[in-house]
Amino acid sequence: MSSVAPFAKPSDFPAVLRAFGARPLVACHNDADGLSAGAIMLRVLSRAGLEPEARIVGRGENAYSAAFSAEIAARRPGGLVIADLGVSAQPPGDVTPTVVIDHHVPTGRPAGALVVSGIDDDPIPTSSLLAYRCAEAAGLADDLLWLAALGIIGDMAESAGFPEMEAARRAYGVTSLRNAASLINAPRRTGSGNASPALSLLLQATGPKQALDGSLPETQALLDAKREVQDALAAARRTPPKIAGEVAIVMFSSPCQVHPLIAQQWRGRLKDRIVIAANAGFRPGYVHFAARTALDVDLIEFFAAHRPPGADEQYGSGHRAASGGALPFDIWNGFVRLLGFGRELEAPAGRVAA
Repeated sequence: MSSVAPFAKPSDFPAVLRAFGARPLVACHNDADGLSAGAIMLRVLSRAGLEPEARIVGRGENAYSAAFSAEIAARRPGGLVIADLGVSAQPPGDVTPTVVIDHHVPTGRPAGALVVSGIDDDPIPTSSLLAYRCAEAAGLADDLLWLAALGIIGDMAESAGFPEMEAARRAYGVTSLRNAASLINAPRRTGSGNASPALSLLLQATGPKQALDGSLPETQALLDAKREVQDALAAARRTPPKIAGEVAIVMFSSPCQVHPLIAQQWRGRLKDRIVIAANAGFRPGYVHFAARTALDVDLIEFFAAHRPPGADEQYGSGHRAASGGALPFDIWNGFVRLLGFGRELEAPAGRVAA
């Protein structure tokens, strides 16, 4: 197809589902929303009589990179679902059919793909909620509501007013759902970043209570991951912010992905600043950062206006109120100078407070 596909609705999904081959691939992000969306799609495809495979896109990876596209092309799946990994002009691997389920600000509109995007809705549904609505449209959503709720909670959209979230509260209890969402989010933040046990748990458990009760071995692995992250978070909290103009940067070095949590915590304390939590120890040679703000500022536009030379697709993605990215050390150094900071916030990690 040569024309650019418009954004679709979940009601468009059943027609495309019938076009999948026997072994489709589901690629999903490694957080609670992405994993829940992936688990919903994997269960739906299995219930449709197919044998889907999963691919978690994790640390340092991008679903729209040349490397990932080559991997997909080599797999030759019987269809592709891309869940919670962004929307770009060119979907990877040139696979038919391709379904993109996502709620982030698009960087393009891919031709030849069904793009189920909530970006034009108010409130914007999470990727897991979009996946659940696709499952509903296909008549295959029985017992999957809790997975949608985990993604909603994981993406801090619990109070947005989604009727599915209220239904999940009544059916499963909000405490169990919150605890399960926290557990599912833990492994991707660890030093290894291995979220496979979390996806495995979501594919086996019948609900949040079984995910938590220890009857499945993956639960213990996630509890261990959560303790590792809590220790790293406690260390990072001791780092004070540096401020220049409207921007506050909290910079530290940790193998764990705690920078989004630090940014969210400082957002509540620095309500008149754009808060950037920067982690120079997360991936060798890179500073990974997360931005949050209580100001009425579009963070996507902020990063676009301050884009340093050499930044690639890992820079400035996400949501209007929750953005971030990753930059090599030398490009990060230029970025902080552009924002008005000095050498105290430059990489490498040797000059960063641990």
